[in-house]
Amino acid sequence: MKLGLGSYAYRWSIGIKDQIPSKPLTAFDLLDRAEALGLEVVQYADNMPLDRYTADDHHKLYEIAQQKGLQLELGTQCFDADEVDRYIEIGQRLHSKIVRVALDAEDSHMPVAELAEQLRPRVDRARAAGMKIAIENHFNYPSPRMVELLEAVGDDHLGVCLDVANSICANEWPEETISLLAPWTINLHLKDYEITPDPYGVGFRIHGVPLGTGRAPIAWTLDQLAHCPADMSVILEHWLMLESDGLEAAIAKEQPWIEQTTAAAKTFTKGR
Repeated sequence: MKLGLGSYAYRWSIGIKDQIPSKPLTAFDLLDRAEALGLEVVQYADNMPLDRYTADDHHKLYEIAQQKGLQLELGTQCFDADEVDRYIEIGQRLHSKIVRVALDAEDSHMPVAELAEQLRPRVDRARAAGMKIAIENHFNYPSPRMVELLEAVGDDHLGVCLDVANSICANEWPEETISLLAPWTINLHLKDYEITPDPYGVGFRIHGVPLGTGRAPIAWTLDQLAHCPADMSVILEHWLMLESDGLEAAIAKEQPWIEQTTAAAKTFTKGR
């Protein structure tokens, strides 16, 4: 397994929605961070949209990544056929093997047959470009429907970007999600979480913690993926939440969290 850095590991340092730092990290900065962590892959997700960079930037990213011994992957949020086409083109410039697509919200209301019909030509284009499309299980897209979609398309260049925690929001416990999607997995997003009871007994909160310190069944998950290719990328993320102490405090925590997560991931994946 090849360990990689996901751009969501630096959610707050990059900036998201109304939380924008004075000097956001760039796509080039992530290459330096990944190299310093001793990782092998960088996956740019929708929080760092590469279609806002120029074609020259894309070629430069690839050249620098080559110098650093890094493989590049990319992805976008929600299914839009034209956007997926753009990202396949960008992926060619990056020599990416994976284009990750996250289905959510409006996509969850699109009939499977209609979505499959739109996906087939994109999968054909990805294959011709030497890539696979990896659909991430996201908050509002149930895993059984994901399986239905994968079976409808029926192409080995379409698979799953398996996130170990996202589908809790879709009323699935991780073991259920992983068991359903493991046969289709071609990319893994690894993170950890904890469940903390409210001090007054009014429910509980699910929140992120550094890898290996929470409830995610990491070793079991990796066992379920033993059939996957040895060079499959395992992308490290975390759910570091924005607290009352503000954006700068969250940014200050990101680097220690990803360093701890990386160290744990290297232990979990050793020999796999």
